Amino acid sequence: MSLAQGDIANDIADDIERVIDAALAEDVGRGDITTRAIVPAGAQLALVMRTRQAIVLAGIAAAARVFRRLDPEAKFEILARDGERFYAGATLARVEGDAAALLTAERTALNLVQFMSGIATLTRAYVDRIAGTRARLLDTRKTVPGLRALSKYATRMGGATNHRMRLDDGILIKDNHVAIAGGIAEAVRHARTGHDGIRDVRAECDTLDQVRDAIAAGADSILLDNMDVATLREAVRLVAGRVPLEASGGVTLENIRAIADTGVDFISTGRITQSAPSVDIGLDVAD
Repeated sequence: MSLAQGDIANDIADDIERVIDAALAEDVGRGDITTRAIVPAGAQLALVMRTRQAIVLAGIAAAARVFRRLDPEAKFEILARDGERFYAGATLARVEGDAAALLTAERTALNLVQFMSGIATLTRAYVDRIAGTRARLLDTRKTVPGLRALSKYATRMGGATNHRMRLDDGILIKDNHVAIAGGIAEAVRHARTGHDGIRDVRAECDTLDQVRDAIAAGADSILLDNMDVATLREAVRLVAGRVPLEASGGVTLENIRAIADTGVDFISTGRITQSAPSVDIGLDVAD
């Protein structure tokens, strides 16, 4: 998936503005005293944004909005699309405008595009590992607080499918719900009768016995939690296509292919949002 130059997905536009507000307040404080002391009033500057490593891009339009927040007249030419791969040295954008404003905005703009591209880049690595299988990669709610919408947008740019955005997006019965309810079957039944309009009750199962109980109780899909490959394969055989199966827990680049080869429908991992390193993108004075 890629977005046209300059586009921001409608579902994260408000979140981008909120994050920019917070990030600039955090970074600028009472003002950029270094730039104020050194840069002459009215000076103009041209900068080039380049990646210094192989990446999958995400967040380039967010970076543009940071610069335009401080200099509404800034010219930000986007030369790359979110969701596409770029190799080290590729030029992503050019920006021209008030020198003081651009220098003050630089760190916040880079932080956003580096953070989001880091998630997209790691996500694509996971997606590539399971290419050719039936499994699709899902993200999770394991995100930096306040940055969930941006993080999940970035996973989409990397080729993943978004799981629940929030707790109100659907029912997912987890181990502590099961403990309080008195069993997986009881939890599924409560979920079915305790909330009108729910079409998809997902149940997290740690054992094959729980899988059997969840199916019998009417679960619509099952999350197979921290099961080894052999047990996952047995769960796929047991369910026999009656409901979708999602494998989760302990998923790494090294084992995701083996997990996908068991025949599960989905694989979810928090690593793509919790553990993705920011990528190296630079902003230099144009030649």
